[in-house]
Amino acid sequence: MIFAPTAPVTSRIVSSPLIAVPPLVVYAVLVAAHLPRLWATMSSPDLDTLREFLATSWGASAVWAQVIAWDLLIGAWMYRESRRLGLHPLLMGPLLVLTVVLSPFGFGLFLAVRAACDRPDRATTVVTGQ
Repeated sequence: MIFAPTAPVTSRIVSSPLIAVPPLVVYAVLVAAHLPRLWATMSSPDLDTLREFLATSWGASAVWAQVIAWDLLIGAWMYRESRRLGLHPLLMGPLLVLTVVLSPFGFGLFLAVRAACDRPDRATTVVTGQ
């Protein structure tokens, strides 16, 4: 999405929701042995319990895998929207990096760019295809 934004293979990969499967597999492997503890931590959230969970190597790794999966899904959507809008790759590259590093800032900034660049009659175009 960043280094080969116009390559056909990039579009094929990014068009699939399977882009998030590798980090989700890592997540599943990490939490499989600790599912009861994970459930207890997430079902009744408490800051101290969450802090203890994140202090374990498997807990921090599992959360990191989940965040990467989310970043990939957001980044893929941003990439597809940028192609639809005709945004230049030199604009999107830094936005995608920012989204991977600091998701809320990169995503928020992209939403602002998207709002500024999108056509006001988009709803009609989506429905009619014209």
